[in-house]
Amino acid sequence: MSTSSTTAPHDVDLAQARWRRSSYSGGANDCVEVAELGGHVAVRDSKDISRAPLLFPKAAMRALVGGIASEAIGEQRD
Repeated sequence: MSTSSTTAPHDVDLAQARWRRSSYSGGANDCVEVAELGGHVAVRDSKDISRAPLLFPKAAMRALVGGIASEAIGEQRD
């Protein structure tokens, strides 16, 4: 089963997605890119943008990023 590059699971339209990547990537194509899509966040591999992105609810992405940030802060304190 193939997925069009303009659609993601759950029929989310990617045609208007504004993809962005970390400023830490230095412009290289070796990172992930994210796009906010209504109640979802799409994540794709910048090396192979033709593959269907992963799609997460915004709340799940916030929890992931928040957990990573709090872990990083905890490591700085140790």
